Amino acid sequence: MEAIEALRQDVRDGRIGAERLLDLLESLMRRLEAANLQIAELERKINETPPKLDEPFSMRAEEKRQEQRRKSKRAKKRKNKSGRIRTQDKIKQAERTEPVFPQDVPENECTLSHTRPVWRLEKGRAVLIAYQIYRGPKNQYGKIPGVLGRSEFGLEIVVQLVFLVHVTGLSFDKACGILMFFQNLRLSKSQADALMRQLARHWEKEFETLCTLLANSAVVHADETSWSIHSVWALLSEKARILLFGVHKDAETLKAILDPATFMGLVVSDDAAVYANFSQSQKCWAHLLRKAIKLTLQDPNNAEYREYTDQLLAIYREACRVQGDGRLGDAGRAQKVVGLADAIFDLCVDRLKEKSGLQGLAEDFRLLNHELFRLMSNDELFTFVTAPPVKQIDGTTEPVSGTNNEAERILRDPALARKTGQTSKTLAGARRKTILKSVLESLRLYIPKFTLKAVVEEIRRWTESGKSCFERLKQKLKLKSPETPVLDRLYPKPIATG
Repeated sequence: MEAIEALRQDVRDGRIGAERLLDLLESLMRRLEAANLQIAELERKINETPPKLDEPFSMRAEEKRQEQRRKSKRAKKRKNKSGRIRTQDKIKQAERTEPVFPQDVPENECTLSHTRPVWRLEKGRAVLIAYQIYRGPKNQYGKIPGVLGRSEFGLEIVVQLVFLVHVTGLSFDKACGILMFFQNLRLSKSQADALMRQLARHWEKEFETLCTLLANSAVVHADETSWSIHSVWALLSEKARILLFGVHKDAETLKAILDPATFMGLVVSDDAAVYANFSQSQKCWAHLLRKAIKLTLQDPNNAEYREYTDQLLAIYREACRVQGDGRLGDAGRAQKVVGLADAIFDLCVDRLKEKSGLQGLAEDFRLLNHELFRLMSNDELFTFVTAPPVKQIDGTTEPVSGTNNEAERILRDPALARKTGQTSKTLAGARRKTILKSVLESLRLYIPKFTLKAVVEEIRRWTESGKSCFERLKQKLKLKSPETPVLDRLYPKPIATG
C-alpha cells in the first residue's frame, strides 16, 4: 500500500509521465494473465485427479469401520456387560451336576465351595457338566478328575486337539472344525492355543525325563532335516522318542540331548559329520544303496554301475541273513562280519585309484566308493549284525536295524509341513511342539493300544500316583536328570536389556 501511495504522489508532482504509466499497466496485465492461466491449469488437475485419502478404502477396511460403528452402538446399549459368558449362565446350560469331594474326607464334614462348568467328551459328543467343588475342614478341595488346573475343558479334549494338530498335522482351523462337526464342541483358535500351551507347561517335566531315558538307551536312531526355524531332529530309542523343532543342526544341539562323550550305546544315522564322534555307530545302508541305485537309473547302459549296485545289495542282504541266523553265536557272527568286510574291500579297492576331479556321474561314483570303503574301515557298516537284540518296553526284543528308515519316516510329515508353510513361526511355538509331540510319540511305546481312551487313562494315572510311566522307569533304572534342563539349553530365554 505504501508503494501505491508513493506512485500516486509522483504522478501528482509530475515526476512520472503517461508513457511510464502505460508500460507499468501493460506489465501488470501480462502478469495477471499468466496467473489466471496457472490457476486454470491447477483447477483442471484438481478436477481430473481424485483427492488422496488418508484412510484405507478397501472392502476389509470398510467392514472394520462398519463393525466399529456397530460396536459403538452396542456399547451405548450395554455399557456394563462384557462379551464373555458368565459362569452362572454356563452352569444353567450344563446337562447335569456332579459333586467333587476332597480325597479321604467324609462328605458330611465338607461344605460347598464353588461350582465350575467343564466340557467333557462322552459317547462321542461334547457334554457340559457343572462340578460342585466341596471344601474340607482343613481347606482341602475336591479335584475334578481329568482336568488340568482351572481349565474348562477335560483332558480328553486337549489330548485330542494336540493329536490333530501336532501328530496328524492339521491346522488350528481344521482341528476346531473337526471338533465342531463330530462332537458339537465350539472351540476358537485362541482357546485351542491356550489349551495346548497349558498342556505343554504341564508336560515339561515328562520331556526332561524322556531326555534322560534317551541318553541311557541301548540304540538311538537319529536323523535331521531343515525346517521353518533352523531344523528338526528325530532321536528314537527303545525308551523314548524325542523330536526337536526349531533347533540348530550342529554338534552343540546333539551334545545337549545326546552327548557323544558320555553316550555308550549305538547310534544309527546317516554319514553326516555331526555323528562322527560316537563310540559305536551304524551308518544307514539305505542311504548307500539309494546312491548306488540312483547311478544305475541315471545311466542305465553303464554295466559297471549295475554290477556295483547288485554286489552291494547282495552284501547287505547277506548281512541281514547272518543277523537273523539263529544257529550262529556271537563268535560265529563276528567271523561272518569279517567275510562281509572282505567283500566290501574287494568291491572298492580297485576303484580307489581313481583320482578326484571327475565330472558328473563319474565323480558321484568315485565319492560313493570312497565313502563305502571309509565306513568299512571304521567298522560302521556291520555293527547291526553283531549288536545284541534290544529289549523293548513291553518285554519283547527287537534286532538292531541296519537302516535309519524309522527316523526318516517320522520326519516326513514335518518336511511336508515345511514345504506347505504349516509350521511354527516362533521359538515358543517350536518349544511347545517339541514337548507335546515327543510325549505323545513316546506314549506309543508304553501303551499297547494307542487310542485316545488309553492315552487319557494313562495320563490320569499320572495325576493319581504323582508319577508318569516315564518317571517310574527312570527311578527303576536309578537314573539322574542333568542339573540344567535340556529345554533351557535348547531354547534359551532372551536376556532382558534396558
